[in-house]
Amino acid sequence: QVQLVESGGGLVQAGGSLRLSCAASGSIFSINFMGWYRQVPGRQREFVAQITSDGSTNYVDSVQGRFTISRDNAKNTVYLQMNSLKAGDTAVYYCNALIFTGTLRQYWGQGTQVTVSS
Repeated sequence: QVQLVESGGGLVQAGGSLRLSCAASGSIFSINFMGWYRQVPGRQREFVAQITSDGSTNYVDSVQGRFTISRDNAKNTVYLQMNSLKAGDTAVYYCNALIFTGTLRQYWGQGTQVTVSS
């Protein structure tokens, strides 16, 4: 069984920084992409950033230049460095990964709250 465990959320003032982490554990043969989504109550979950196994990255336009996604393949961990945070970044952030355990499927973390005060 695979688990994704997030950490690093919290309360920060506008203009500040936070770093999210997400560690995958379990019977993992390989991890394809890892990424982050976010969701505000009453709205659909939104793609934020993604990184492939070879390090290629992709970001939603609203965070480009402010957020940086990275991963440590040896630790099965993905990070999201968030700088110049804005009130509009407030959301629950979810880790997402495509993992091969013998079968290939997507997994989600439990979510971590990020609150940016203006």
